[in-house]
Formats: sequence, structure tokens, C-alpha cells
Amino acid sequence: MRVLGLDYGEARIGVAISDELGILAGPHGIVEIGRSRKKAYNDIKAIIEEKGIKTVVVGYPLNMNGTKGPRAEATDAFCAELSRRNPDITIVKWDERLTTQAANRTLIELGKSTSEKGANDKIAAALILQGYLDKERKET
Repeated sequence: MRVLGLDYGEARIGVAISDELGILAGPHGIVEIGRSRKKAYNDIKAIIEEKGIKTVVVGYPLNMNGTKGPRAEATDAFCAELSRRNPDITIVKWDERLTTQAANRTLIELGKSTSEKGANDKIAAALILQGYLDKERKET
């Protein structure tokens, strides 16, 4: 069963999807938020339905000292609304500290531009999802 990974941001949401076995995460794309949050939620819902997603892993931006700041509170609100619109899915919040920096390093190592719109968002989503998948596989 596939798992969806999301890197929630103010302007866009990075999207990653696992393989059927739930072993590998890969970048899927981005969902632009723009002026219409409703469209963003609908775009995510379409992915959930198309891919048969039952679990969504959302990057949770804690402060470096582990406390919640404004970004974590915004992510809580996003997760609550995502859950309301998709009541049959399980949402997992995954600590994403330093994920953006790791995504930027990955892009640089691949010789890609870090300034490409959304490039680091979808890589960050894949890193978030891969961390979750690795933990799940370890525990089973």
C-alpha cells in the first residue's frame, strides 16, 4: 500500500509517494497553495483517491529545541483540515528538522538548481516520507 508524504509550506506543498511495498519514497511533485487553499486540499484529495492512500506523513517543523513555533501551529491547522476533508486516512506528523537543508544538499549533489521553484519541497517531502518508511520497516 502506498503512503503519501507532504512537506507543508505557506506557498506550496511538496509531495512524495512511496512504492507499493512501502519501502522507497520518491518525489511526486508540488501542490501550489496560491490564493485557494481549497484547491490545494482538493489536489491532495485527488492524489489520495487516485493512489489509494491510507496514510499521510506530514513534515512537522519543530524548533531546534523541540518546541512548537508558528510553523508547527500552522501545520497542526493544515493537518486538522486535511483530516476533516479525508476522514478515512491516518495522518502522521514527522519531525522534519533539517530536512530542507538535506534537500538542498541533495539537489546540489545531483547538479540541480536549488532555486528551481518547488524542487527542494518535493525532495524534502521524499526525505520526510523515507524517514517514516525506514522507521516503520525497522519496527516490523
